[in-house]
Amino acid sequence: MKMSEPAQREPLVVASFSGYFGDRATALDEAMAGDPIHVLIGDYLAEITLAGISARFRKDPTQGYADYFVKQVQPHLGGIAARGIKLVTNAGGLNPRGLANVLRGLIADAGLSLKVACVEGDNVLDRLDLLQAAGHPLTHLDTGEPLSAWGRTPIGANAYLGAWGIAAALREGADIVLCGRVTDSSLILGPSAWWHGWQLDDWDRLAGGVVAGHILECGPHATGGNFSGFASLPGITFPGFVVGEIAADGSSVITKHARDGGAVTTDTVTAQLVYEIQGPKYLNPDVTVDLSAIRCEQVAPNRVRVSGARGEPPPDTSKVAMFAPEGWQIVSWAFVTGIDIERKLALLRAQLHLLLAGTVDQLEITAYGTPAAQPESQAEATVPVRIAAFASERDQLTEEQFFLKLNSLYLWSVPGFYTDSGAERALKPQRRIEYWPAVLHVSQLAHTVTLEDGRTLEIPPNPHAVPGGVQPTHPEPQPVARTTSRATQRAPLGRVAYARSGDKGGNSNIGLWAQHEKAWPWLRQALSTDMLRRLLPQAEGLEIVRHEFPHIRAVHFIVRGLLGRGGSTNLQADQVGKAVGEFVLARQVEIPVELLVDEYRGSPASPAARTASPATSPPNTASCTRPATAVPAPRVQ
Repeated sequence: MKMSEPAQREPLVVASFSGYFGDRATALDEAMAGDPIHVLIGDYLAEITLAGISARFRKDPTQGYADYFVKQVQPHLGGIAARGIKLVTNAGGLNPRGLANVLRGLIADAGLSLKVACVEGDNVLDRLDLLQAAGHPLTHLDTGEPLSAWGRTPIGANAYLGAWGIAAALREGADIVLCGRVTDSSLILGPSAWWHGWQLDDWDRLAGGVVAGHILECGPHATGGNFSGFASLPGITFPGFVVGEIAADGSSVITKHARDGGAVTTDTVTAQLVYEIQGPKYLNPDVTVDLSAIRCEQVAPNRVRVSGARGEPPPDTSKVAMFAPEGWQIVSWAFVTGIDIERKLALLRAQLHLLLAGTVDQLEITAYGTPAAQPESQAEATVPVRIAAFASERDQLTEEQFFLKLNSLYLWSVPGFYTDSGAERALKPQRRIEYWPAVLHVSQLAHTVTLEDGRTLEIPPNPHAVPGGVQPTHPEPQPVARTTSRATQRAPLGRVAYARSGDKGGNSNIGLWAQHEKAWPWLRQALSTDMLRRLLPQAEGLEIVRHEFPHIRAVHFIVRGLLGRGGSTNLQADQVGKAVGEFVLARQVEIPVELLVDEYRGSPASPAARTASPATSPPNTASCTRPATAVPAPRVQ
């Protein structure tokens, strides 16, 4: 598709080809071979990714970008030029200029005339002392501590920039725009604002662009990847990357390349809508998005229209992600087989603590799964055990101090204990990088765009920015007496709901939504904060914030501190909480029989049921557009 003039104001067609650093390397090939598009976008950065490349960048300042992006894009530079496609990516990481120089060399060698621009100004590492001296304490978003209390020397500090630098680069004729730490959704909002000529205060349109960006940023997440209902989707073995058509009014149609696998449904789109959000108010450098009225409508197979976003002026602060080295960590695995597994695990834990006492500073020993009641193979009778250790000094985790002590257990530990001698030995500890999220006033940022001809454009802060507000919360469902009974069955919550979870620093967000309309009143009443605590025992003692999204039948939670101080220092295997939602779905509760659906076909279930005792239901609240009905109170099993 040859690029049209923005004045035509047709929907902008944007295709994703990367959702994170390490995503499918063939995705750009797939996008170029797919349906006609206007813009390619690639997201490579996450908080945990920035932590890793910050350390590598300090060792070699010529690096600091996603080097494999070069291999992805090089074969397609000619096609991008011939088809007039624009490409926008944050693959520049900590060094957009270095990446630009590499691409310009490849473009020149190929005899092409593609123009490359860089968006910079996110890196504030060298200014941290000056900023603090000027009265910017860079307080931790969760703890409220000033940066001066951290006691560590940051190796990375990147503010989240908005979309107007990208829009400016495109207006100036850039074909490829390389960014550092812009917000993920900026990769889509910038081209949309350029294409449709949106203004700084087109709040609702900008909000719609951010929503489209949020859906597109994670690629195949919206085509069935990581989706609770994966078993009902076609072509899920190799789902394609998502495509968005962003209209002039800010609404969008989410779809995919026709040749690709997977599916786009209201549920796959909802899964991404509730992923890694703060709540109904989605803060962005260019607009504060009100998600409470978001709607998803299946308008055709693999085509979902998303509308209802409302926008408000953006906050006058930008999030800053900072990272500093914090010791070393190492992980090894062992296996325990047979009966009396709990006693064996207890003894193994005691032995490991005895062996490593005084050597490591933190030890996390986690058993995964349980043996089958009647195992048909040795594997079915075996439980893997993950042993993770942290130490402030690397010498505490040498081969002698860690691996050989673990290996010495063979003859005096529990029966059925062994390690995998075919796996790589845990001999090399890894640097642990701690994360510090803070905010900085936008007046302190130098958001710039450097064009192909060397000109630099300054992108001023949005003049309409206002002090950030407080995230709204919704009332807990209040029980009232019910007069009728309903047959119920104890079953996994995942028989009536889907879920998606992720990380916001040290906090985990969990979105759960009803699989069908008639289950929404029950789900809304069932998923109180107290119920989530029972479903998620590891949340005991932690603050939980609850929200509702009635138009997409979703209840959303933020569990503060569930991931410690962030994924880069979390010793758990699920560092950034991607599986928390699926665990909640596996927990059993009492569910009305008529709401149960078959796990694979989505048809009504007909299990043996019992009659529930009188329970309670909530009154309707202003945050829910559907009247609540009497439902039985669920019980966790």
